[in-house]
Amino acid sequence: MMHRKSLLAGLAAFATTLASFAWFGDVADARQKRTLIIYSGRSEKLIGPLIKQARRDLNLDIKVRYGKTSQLAIALLEEGKNSRADLFFAQDAGALGALERRRRTLPIRIQTLRKVPSRYRSPWGHWMGISGRARVIDYNTKLVKRSQLPKNIWELTKPKWRGKVAWAPTNGSFQSFVTGMRVMYGDKKTLQWLKAMKANRARKYPKNSAIVKALGRGEVHLGLVNHYYLARFKKTNPRFPVAHHSTRGDAGAMINVAGVAVLKTTDQRKDVETLINYLLSRKSQSYFSQKTKEYPLRKGMRSPKGQIPLYRLNSPRIDLTKLHSLEQTLKLLQQAGVI
Repeated sequence: MMHRKSLLAGLAAFATTLASFAWFGDVADARQKRTLIIYSGRSEKLIGPLIKQARRDLNLDIKVRYGKTSQLAIALLEEGKNSRADLFFAQDAGALGALERRRRTLPIRIQTLRKVPSRYRSPWGHWMGISGRARVIDYNTKLVKRSQLPKNIWELTKPKWRGKVAWAPTNGSFQSFVTGMRVMYGDKKTLQWLKAMKANRARKYPKNSAIVKALGRGEVHLGLVNHYYLARFKKTNPRFPVAHHSTRGDAGAMINVAGVAVLKTTDQRKDVETLINYLLSRKSQSYFSQKTKEYPLRKGMRSPKGQIPLYRLNSPRIDLTKLHSLEQTLKLLQQAGVI
């Protein structure tokens, strides 16, 4: 009898052990199936390799929905509480601020926020910059002498630049620049500048890279762009006849950020924070500096080789949280008749 009882007890214990392993296996499978979802306004070409590396280094299942920053921001607002997104990686601070204002974001841990200077993150801690993007005026070095370059964006409306300046009114980075103008100078003065540029026959292009390419061909003399596009052309052709020019202290030299926000719909907050810290690691920040030629924003990191250090740029102190008003910017561009 005792032998039988011992046998039954052993079988019960074995069954319990099997159930325990089965439960552990279910949990492990569930964890493996959990996917971190990023909505990215940054293109796959730019950040795809870094995300691929993050998957391996962090052992996270990461999926990315790529698209235009403004469209993804609208999608997140429309999805609301039903969204499956965990992180928004935006091309500019305006979209991040818009989601923050609509209470679609969560605060980022202060230890993480402090890794970048305060001017490149939300004062309420709901978004932060990962890389910096400076506005510049690129110019064709065969057509324009340095002594002839405009001192500020207002000079671009002078007759000497008639039909010689390229811009991209439908491009997101240009629209953020115009929003910066509105923040600095007000809607009235910004509208006057837009109308004056149109009257001075500024030439439209769809995006920054098209402008830099046109500059190299000599189609235009000057172009309003972000700083990092030129490096891509110089890499394939060191003698590409285009150079940077920075105005001093006006909106033409503003620095915007590509940054991230933790979305309120996430149920993987710890993993999201882990990914943000990975993007701020020296390894990832070096990726932005070397591969995309953007300015790394983590404190203590060096600027891209061959570019003016971030601290030496005479950029205006624009409150990036105020760049959220893209809708009003679009209305102003329509009113000026440039989109």
